Order: sequence, then C-alpha cells, then structure tokens
Amino acid sequence: MSNQLLKGKKGIIFGALDENSIAWKVAERCYEEGAQFILTNAPIALRMGGIQQLAERTGAELFPCDVTVEDDMNALIDKAIELYGKVDFILHSVGMSLNIRKKKPYTGLNYDFMHKTLDISAISLHRLLQTCYAKDAIREWGSVVCLTYIAAQRVFPDYSEMAESKALLESITRSFGYHYGMFRKVRVNSISQSPTMTTAGSGVGGFDAFLDFAEKMSPLGNADALSCADYCVTMFSDLTRMVTMQNLYHDGGYSNMGVSEIVMSKFGDPNS
Repeated sequence: MSNQLLKGKKGIIFGALDENSIAWKVAERCYEEGAQFILTNAPIALRMGGIQQLAERTGAELFPCDVTVEDDMNALIDKAIELYGKVDFILHSVGMSLNIRKKKPYTGLNYDFMHKTLDISAISLHRLLQTCYAKDAIREWGSVVCLTYIAAQRVFPDYSEMAESKALLESITRSFGYHYGMFRKVRVNSISQSPTMTTAGSGVGGFDAFLDFAEKMSPLGNADALSCADYCVTMFSDLTRMVTMQNLYHDGGYSNMGVSEIVMSKFGDPNS
C-alpha cells in the first residue's frame, strides 16, 4: 500500500545486490512511495545479481561507486547534483569483512583485512557525508540512514571485527549528525536491524542458529527486510523531521530483552 510519503523526493541508495538485500527492499518501497533515486554499489557488485533489472523496474539511475575511493564518491555525488540539484535522502547499506570471509578467528585477525573492513563498513559513511557536506548536496531537512547491528554494543563472537565497524559507524552517525544538523538541518540516524537473511549476513558463522535464537528472544519476532524498508521510508519522510543522531532499534524488542520464557524453557532439557 502506498501513501506517497516520498512523492517528489530524490535520493541515493547504496548496497542493493539481490532480492535478499535490505537495500533492494528499500529501493522498491521508495519507488512505491513516489521517490526517484540513484542505485549504487561497487563496480564488481553491479556485475552480479539483478540490480540492472531493479533499476529498470524502479526507473532508477545506476551508477558505480567504490565507497573506499574518494574520486568515486565525488563522481557519484556530482552525478546526483547533475540529475536532481540536491538529494533528500540517502541509504548507507554497506558492510563487508574480509576476515570473516577468510574465516579468520577474532583472536587471529589479519590487520590489513581489518583496515579494509573499517574503511568499507564505517569510514565510508564519513566519506559520503563529508563529500555531500562539501558540495552542499543534501536539501534542508534531508535524511541519511545507515544500517547497523546490536553487536556494536554487545558481544557476538562470530560477528568478529564487524562489531567494531558498527560501533564506529554509530559514532560517525552522532558526530556528523551534529555538524550536518547545524549546517542544513540534515538528520543522520542509524537503524539497528534484527539479524536478516541477506547475502552478507548469511556469511557470518552460525547465522542460522542465531536467527532462530533472536526469533525466540524477541517478543515480536525478528523484523524482516521488508519491514526494515518500511521503517527507512518513514525515516526519509517528513514525518520524522526532528529525529537525528539516534541509533534506532528495529528488532522486535530484542535489544531490551534479558531472556525470554521460550529461551529459558530450553535450558535443562537435554532434548532441546
């Protein structure tokens, strides 16, 4: 159901890869709500999946950008200015860990890999915001949303160095949220999403078991990718103009739970 919450708004959506991507669902929902946008991802990612079909279906521009390369970021924002003058919203849905991909244990990380992880997954948000700030590329009362995870605050052993990346991402959200709010009333927030069966998420060790655990811990169950997309739409809309510098939990209540009765019932039962 569309309410045209984003009618006339222009944006940039980072990170759509395939139909399992949260960014993919966000693009579909933004289109349904009346927005126009650029879809962007790393050049190699644009050659994978069906993002071209998503662009055709939503009328989106497709533009490559390696978020670790300043020239690429400048070219992307220049393209957005050329198309739209300024943008109203941006989704940062970017994250990757080479150490996790290479199955390196947290106690035996490759630091070159870790630097790359931090650059892709967190510093890229600063690079994006700094580029937009310098070019005055976001309209007043615009909205920037990045996706994070509760491992920024709590220990999830198999999430490895991505926990540090998300903690840095949330810190940049607060710090740049202050500066951009003072400059142009632009709001910057992070959404801490439930574990979601995306291509990236499924690469974390023991993901299936943790997905089930989170479902049993959360009074509302896990929030899926589509409901996260709905939440992003509200954050891009004018209904949330006074929300900024926040880490917003979208996790069915998981973040406020100590333990649930369902999980407790499993303890002491050798057959559970």
